[in-house]
Amino acid sequence: MREAQVLPDGSRIRWAEVAGREPVRVYVHGLGAAAAPYFLEVASRPELAGHRSLFVDLLGFGTSDRPATFGYTMEEHADALATALRTADVRAAQVVAHSMGGTIAVRLAERHPKLVAELVLVDSNLDPIEPALRPGSSGIATYTEEDFVRHGWDETLARVGPGWAATMRLAGREALHRSAVHLTRANARERLRSLPIPRAYLYPEADGEPIRAAELVASGVRLIAVPDAGHNIMIDNVEGFAREVGGFLARS
Repeated sequence: MREAQVLPDGSRIRWAEVAGREPVRVYVHGLGAAAAPYFLEVASRPELAGHRSLFVDLLGFGTSDRPATFGYTMEEHADALATALRTADVRAAQVVAHSMGGTIAVRLAERHPKLVAELVLVDSNLDPIEPALRPGSSGIATYTEEDFVRHGWDETLARVGPGWAATMRLAGREALHRSAVHLTRANARERLRSLPIPRAYLYPEADGEPIRAAELVASGVRLIAVPDAGHNIMIDNVEGFAREVGGFLARS
């Protein structure tokens, strides 16, 4: 376990690290998750193993600190992550990011371009989301922060089920709510299209192509459909995920 102070108040981001060759690979989790439980198995596959790999828990989640005074916007998450990566002497990394982590990774590549050489988004949020009472950011965003801290936390953990709740319960309540609200308002699509680096977007084959797929392809984003998988592609189809991501990063 490694760590880096990322805020003046002493708050720290922590990550699990595996030694290996360059380029460095940075794995970033989604809302209410943690990096190692979601990515460690797939990153150990032969198609992806052998590189120095950082499994980073975003501020407010997993093993990282959960400051209640932090804003948890996508930009603030990206800047805190950038501080941690610089402390870890990471540059020109291959970043693999799931769901909300992908939205943050787009901001990271835009705001701190020397840190990101290639970007793989895994079923990530590209457009604003209308709050609605269902699992995930849209459901959390239906609460005010006060109501979420008081009772929405318990209701959300029950709603998402035991698998997601296992890591979600590690998050700070303010961190989870603020991150979800800002995620529902985020628009990463045009930012992703404008990035001048190799980019891939993985999505579950059963869901069909992401909306406005032609625009993404025209801007150089490689769209990759993965069969036999839902939103958590790296868990649902370990072999398929490793093959596609390993192949993309080897070619880029």
